[in-house]
Amino acid sequence: MLKRLAERIIGIFPKKIQDIYYKHEEALWYIFFGALTTGVSFLSAGISKYALELFGANTHIVSTASTVFSWICAVTFAYVTNRIWVFESKARGTKQIMSEAAAFFGGRIFTLIVEVVIMELGNSIIGINYWVTKIIANIVVLILNFVISKLFVFKDKKEAEDEQI
Repeated sequence: MLKRLAERIIGIFPKKIQDIYYKHEEALWYIFFGALTTGVSFLSAGISKYALELFGANTHIVSTASTVFSWICAVTFAYVTNRIWVFESKARGTKQIMSEAAAFFGGRIFTLIVEVVIMELGNSIIGINYWVTKIIANIVVLILNFVISKLFVFKDKKEAEDEQI
């Protein structure tokens, strides 16, 4: 339904704009849902950060725990949106979907480690503002996540369709 709405909206634009959209459709959807995922990450990080501070947790615990909590929320949201709208996964059946989800979450565990290291170095050790560090970490993680999803998790649409034949 969401893609159909986008296609209707794109349909009112000149052909050159439509061609640009369809040429870069996957990347545009990734950016769109990446922005929403970042919102989920920041919102859940903020909620957990302030809750932990309310209970008197120290900077290291706040930085790491809020990052892990926001990761769980964001990755779950990202898997669903990437599977359905970005990469239009062709995986069917419990075994294929579980394998795909495991690869997705596995890739995200790697980028979680990257994010935790950036947060610890930037915020806890160097003393850069929490939110500035969070923005830097999210830019790095967003790029890494696209590469991992494209190359390792979601097969090329044509390749996946050929396998089903």
